[in-house]
Amino acid sequence: MTKPAVLIVDDEKPTRDGLRAALEDRYDVYVAEDAGSAFELLEKESFDVLLTDLRLPNEDGMKLIARARSLPKPPVCILMTAYGSEELAVEAMKRGADDYISKGKLQIDELEMRIAKCLRQRKLETENISLKQQLDKKFGLENIVGESPAMHRMFEIVRQIAPTRVNVLIAGESGTGKEVIAKTIHQLSPRANAPFVAVHCAALTSTLLESELFGHERGAFTGAHERRIGRFELAQGGTLFLDEIGEIDAMIQVKLLRFLGERTFERVGSSKTLTADVRLLTATNKSLSELVKAGTFRDDLYFRLRVIELLLPPLRERGNDVVLLARSFLKEFTREHDKPVKEFSPEALQALLGYSWPGNVRELRSEVERAVVLCQHDQIGVLDLSPDVLSPLRAAAISNGSGASQQTDLTVREAERELVIRALRECGGSRTKAAVRLGISRRTLHRKLHEYHLEGF
Repeated sequence: MTKPAVLIVDDEKPTRDGLRAALEDRYDVYVAEDAGSAFELLEKESFDVLLTDLRLPNEDGMKLIARARSLPKPPVCILMTAYGSEELAVEAMKRGADDYISKGKLQIDELEMRIAKCLRQRKLETENISLKQQLDKKFGLENIVGESPAMHRMFEIVRQIAPTRVNVLIAGESGTGKEVIAKTIHQLSPRANAPFVAVHCAALTSTLLESELFGHERGAFTGAHERRIGRFELAQGGTLFLDEIGEIDAMIQVKLLRFLGERTFERVGSSKTLTADVRLLTATNKSLSELVKAGTFRDDLYFRLRVIELLLPPLRERGNDVVLLARSFLKEFTREHDKPVKEFSPEALQALLGYSWPGNVRELRSEVERAVVLCQHDQIGVLDLSPDVLSPLRAAAISNGSGASQQTDLTVREAERELVIRALRECGGSRTKAAVRLGISRRTLHRKLHEYHLEGF
């Protein structure tokens, strides 16, 4: 295995030689005595770690780190100094250092631990970027956008479990993207070239679901005029995704439990035992543990299904992901509907961030499509959004704008009037600036002023 390459930069030869001797068993070590010669090496060779002193001839270590970070493949950067302070450590991190260590307290064991930790973190970041690139390619940006801590944790768990065949239960509210995550796990697994088969359990009666999953023979029941291959057989070698698993009845639960234990089943109306190599992924918007307590879901099946449980966060807990997703959907729908819409107004973004999104990502996607279709200019404004989304903003507009009324059960017309007044006040009466803030044309603003008898405002 190739050793990680480390570049040590220090103007004191004993320090350079001592660090080289201490690290060369585990690393491929290079040395330089000043920033100029160090950067020449960085441009010629690919280094995993830059370990540099702060005090260097002509150019200090912080500037060297800044130059190193500008490279196409920057190394992990660790700053050493005998002049340590908390303020210096903060400044080093701001300038791009991955870690900071005082030479006065330098212990080789601690240094090796710091280097290993930084390399592990860099590897994790690289893998997450690679994962997101794979997801972008397979599913489109709108399905995997997410910079919130909750989504970063989700990406990491997906990366870990995808290569395995472990059963995964994906839990979350409706509209959070459970099927998207299931497809992602499949596509990043060794089964990616085999079928991904999805079944929405709540959409079928018990009899139909049994036939859908396991298949049936001709004459097995009234209307069974020919043999039907079930989804387990269709998913051979691949992945079977069962959505709304909490809706299945006791008979199907028993059959699923048997399959998970033995990988065998029979078609309805047949005594012939069949086998299938299928990875099972399931999803629910209900609490299966509560269903177990209520006696409607088998505890043994529950524990077999949830070897790994992924809990998808609702959109209201994902912070600025709302804006990232909205802009992604905007790009999608402006292309699809051939509309010249470029952005959201600040007020519109405030409204999107202030709404609770009970329908989660699915509701946001529909809201953005609606706004794109209705928008008559190049920016989506608050007046292009639906009344439900505007509700939180209306209350803020009343309490912060007019200061007179605290009611929240306003009509859309009343809410629009207050938003127009608020924009004019915040823009010092400039109608051009107010129109931009609201995301509408100046002509539309004039029409609204006339409609709400605000011409003299």
